[in-house]
Amino acid sequence: MTDHLTVSVLGTGIMGAAMARNLTRSGHTVRAWNRTRAKAEPLAADGAYIADTPADAVEGADVVLTMLHDGPAALDVVRRAAPALRPGAAWVQSTTAGVEAVRELADYAREQGLVFYDAPVLGTREPAEAGQLVVLAAGPAGGRAAVTPVFDAVGARTVWTGEDGAEGSATRLKLVANSWVLAATNAAGEVLALYKVLGVDPESFFGLIEGGPLDMGYLRAKSALVLEDRLSPASFAVSTAEKDARLIVRAGQQYGIRLDVAEASAERFARAAAQGHGDEDMAAAYFASFEEPRTD
Repeated sequence: MTDHLTVSVLGTGIMGAAMARNLTRSGHTVRAWNRTRAKAEPLAADGAYIADTPADAVEGADVVLTMLHDGPAALDVVRRAAPALRPGAAWVQSTTAGVEAVRELADYAREQGLVFYDAPVLGTREPAEAGQLVVLAAGPAGGRAAVTPVFDAVGARTVWTGEDGAEGSATRLKLVANSWVLAATNAAGEVLALYKVLGVDPESFFGLIEGGPLDMGYLRAKSALVLEDRLSPASFAVSTAEKDARLIVRAGQQYGIRLDVAEASAERFARAAAQGHGDEDMAAAYFASFEEPRTD
């Protein structure tokens, strides 16, 4: 196995496109596909081959990387690619798919003779573009030489969580991390909405917490997107955040716990999407605090 691989990237949205671009920059041969071809075509300028079908994209691939909306989408696309899959190829599944879906994906990988890696990533548009994601990975130690160059190209570090991708240990850690991120995002939005209606100067609030244990870089970053009207292009879209919040709620239900904050987060994201903010950064959940769409 050489360090220069043929990598099929299925799904070139915000994250997938950035990952594909960093793979080409690292010297790998990239074959990219997206449902909406126009989203993949800019990658041709970086040297990627743009495929018309999933089967075309995986032709000759050493590694197949999926970065799609959810588990069912990933399974559908890989099934469409199945006729051209090379037995023994590695499947790096980076979609945030949920615990149940990961098992289904791993089962299908086994049927097709693929080496399955559960490998969601932490990070949004900016770290993805800079190749600074954190890769959470689970899969057989014996095949890691095949996927390590891919992880090195897209991430700053890789955190291995286990040897059985079907167990979803990487996905479980991702859901825990996302539960905190989504809760913090919605808390920031509610703070902004509350100081607005109460007539409080936002700088007085930020000055009050500055440098103390309540201060938080993430709070300031997400608040700035709203205050400075920089919600597009999204680093992580409202619609995707809603999907992840519902996966978190579902995981809690499976194991007998209530996750009231995650459930409320999902509803806030859904309201913001219904107001027309679905493609904006998830900080736009701020607008869910108001009955009608607002532009201020």
